[in-house]
Amino acid sequence: MTYFDILLLTVAGFGAGLLNAVAGGGTFLSLPALIYVGVPPVSANATATLAALPGYASSAWGFRHDIKREGVLSTWAIAGVSVVGSSVGAILLIITPGDTFLWVVPWLLLFATFMFACGPHLLRAVRDRGVNSAGAAVSVAAMLAVSTYGGYFNGGLGIMLLATFGLIGYANLHGMNGLKSLVSAVVSLVSSITFITADLIAWQPAIVMACSITVGGYLGANLSRRIVRTDLLRHFVTVIGLAMAAVFFLH
Repeated sequence: MTYFDILLLTVAGFGAGLLNAVAGGGTFLSLPALIYVGVPPVSANATATLAALPGYASSAWGFRHDIKREGVLSTWAIAGVSVVGSSVGAILLIITPGDTFLWVVPWLLLFATFMFACGPHLLRAVRDRGVNSAGAAVSVAAMLAVSTYGGYFNGGLGIMLLATFGLIGYANLHGMNGLKSLVSAVVSLVSSITFITADLIAWQPAIVMACSITVGGYLGANLSRRIVRTDLLRHFVTVIGLAMAAVFFLH
């Protein structure tokens, strides 16, 4: 890697960790940066997932006092279902040809951006259904679906998790953010183990990005409680997502 590559990965990683902790959308920065420095698409997605892991873990640690059970599923049950789903998603990524994944990426980014932009509306919609509106079976199915998606593609996972938590009975936003970081860490860990076994990780870029993501994730967890105009931040991230999707469509 060149010095510019290292600088780019460091800046993109810090920004990704910050965004993941505060609002989500970090993959909009990390994945394009990895592809730009020459990492193949499928490997870049796997590497971005591994690099995001310490950032998720540091964010979860920052929210550790906020995580409390609110729905019908315990935290351990949610983690267990996430292990299964992320394993399935990771295997699906491994068997996806590189050219196919490169074709799918802009659509995934566009979908993730749409989900991110509509996040507040989704949360309001599921909260209108009432706390504990989903039973155990629906809760398990919802967590299985979103963790499978996360194992395959990390983009937009945060807002999808928040919407899912609202559906299965969560209401405290700080607690939901903490659980989001915890589940994201579990999904990333399980997926990364699968990707390492399949030799998909670009280790040098992963190490550089992981260090900066960790710092950004921890700072973001503390910063999120102080941000008043989250709507402006959400608009900014949405613009980034649309721009990255456009770049891949034109690639």
